[in-house]
Amino acid sequence: MGFTLMELLIVIAIMSILVALAVASFSSAQKRGRDSRRRSDLHALQNAIEQYYANNAGSYPGGTYPNIAVLDATYLPGGEPKDPKSVGSYISVTWTTSAYKVCADLEGDGAFTGLNQDTCVASLQ
Repeated sequence: MGFTLMELLIVIAIMSILVALAVASFSSAQKRGRDSRRRSDLHALQNAIEQYYANNAGSYPGGTYPNIAVLDATYLPGGEPKDPKSVGSYISVTWTTSAYKVCADLEGDGAFTGLNQDTCVASLQ
């Protein structure tokens, strides 16, 4: 006595559906984890910029990205944040000596346009 072909096909179909659901769930969890890291990096960068402001007579570092280099190990001990998925930087920075805005693209919302970023932090002063 064995299984019929129809029974085997049904079991294989059910297992395929379960595997597909598990892979989709795992992929989604990885994206959420990387997005959490991006948010954390943004807040660390915000803290570094605010420390720079406090130590430099109430002036933010001027210029455009990649001028994050002025935030050396004194302010960013771990160095410039890097994207958890790729090797490059993933942060968009706009700043003057009186204000700044730092943004990062989250994986869950599509393409990074540079205009309507997914998550940003800005000047606290």
